[in-house]
Amino acid sequence: MKRIYKIILRELHLWSKRPIYLLGSIGVMLASAVFFLTFLGEGLPQKLPIGVVDLDNSSTSRNFIEQLDATQLGQVEGFESVPEARRKMETGRICAYVVIPEHFDEEVQAFHCPKMGVYVNTMNPVIGGALSYKDILFMVNLTNGAVQRQVLRAKGVNEDEIMARIQPVTLDAHNIGNAPTSYAYYLGNMILIGILGMSILLVVSYSLASELKYGTSKDLLALSGDSIDITITGKLIPYTLLFTSLGVVIQLTLFGPLHFPLKGSIWAVILSTLLLVMAYEAIAVFVVSMVPTLRLAVCISALYSVLGFSFAGFTLPIESLPVALQGVSWLYPLRFYYRFYVQEAIFGTGFAGWWNCCVSLLVFLFVPFVGRTRLYKAYKYQLYPRN
Repeated sequence: MKRIYKIILRELHLWSKRPIYLLGSIGVMLASAVFFLTFLGEGLPQKLPIGVVDLDNSSTSRNFIEQLDATQLGQVEGFESVPEARRKMETGRICAYVVIPEHFDEEVQAFHCPKMGVYVNTMNPVIGGALSYKDILFMVNLTNGAVQRQVLRAKGVNEDEIMARIQPVTLDAHNIGNAPTSYAYYLGNMILIGILGMSILLVVSYSLASELKYGTSKDLLALSGDSIDITITGKLIPYTLLFTSLGVVIQLTLFGPLHFPLKGSIWAVILSTLLLVMAYEAIAVFVVSMVPTLRLAVCISALYSVLGFSFAGFTLPIESLPVALQGVSWLYPLRFYYRFYVQEAIFGTGFAGWWNCCVSLLVFLFVPFVGRTRLYKAYKYQLYPRN
């Protein structure tokens, strides 16, 4: 225990000498929390800039533009020509633009199905693409219904029959666990925890590999009595406490002042955060043991952590991926944290719903033992390049 305590003190001393440790943990999480919680503060991004090129200039096209501008998501900006709108979208000034063709009103009134061009900025598919396209498509459907209603009224059809023709099937939607359909409820928590996992991988792998880069690993081993287990334990304890504290602060903020839905126990969510932190630390140890050079270890950690967002399943269901890629998702702790979060926070199923996620996260703790001997030799003999 005295040796572990000495290593902990040594690590804390390194924190005071190298600000990168606190900037890469507290600084990154604070900046990310402020940005994403502000960006998603109202549940959805507001007033996305959408361009409109009106080549018809009819009452129908002007009404469509007014209705599109009145929506919660869209803010319309008019353009005289398609090249002008395209240039604005290429420079990121607008998320999408709509081209209303000539004779639009005439073809609508004659039921000739005019074609309206919609061009989306795919550089930002979540915000610029999906949301703006959804807003435009919604207004197109409303315009179509309004025109049909006007024509049927002129033919003397009563209101009940008109509505039955325009919308024969009415949906009664009930959103389980996210009644207000807030993007923040399922994106905010996962993005912040995903960034936390990324910070853990980068900071811990940097901490372990920097001992090799600066040639201090032999001194560290001597301090631990030539035991790689005591060395890694002593170095990881401060990071475990730091990152777990950051994760707990995030959870308490989300489920407290921000009123994110929580049907289960906050203690269970905190447990999942602790397991996630230890799982990512274990992966960082494994990466450094396999690639005992600072530059490569940090690069691999960055790549691995970024891919975790794709394989977590909170933006695209894992079941929609090819079978081979579905298996890859098991290599990422964020995937199991997401399942844990859904079962406990959204559905409130209790231990029966997330015990298997706990087991999966605990399995990651055994990964460092694969490269334990290799890491010991790297620390003791320093046979690898330092650049």
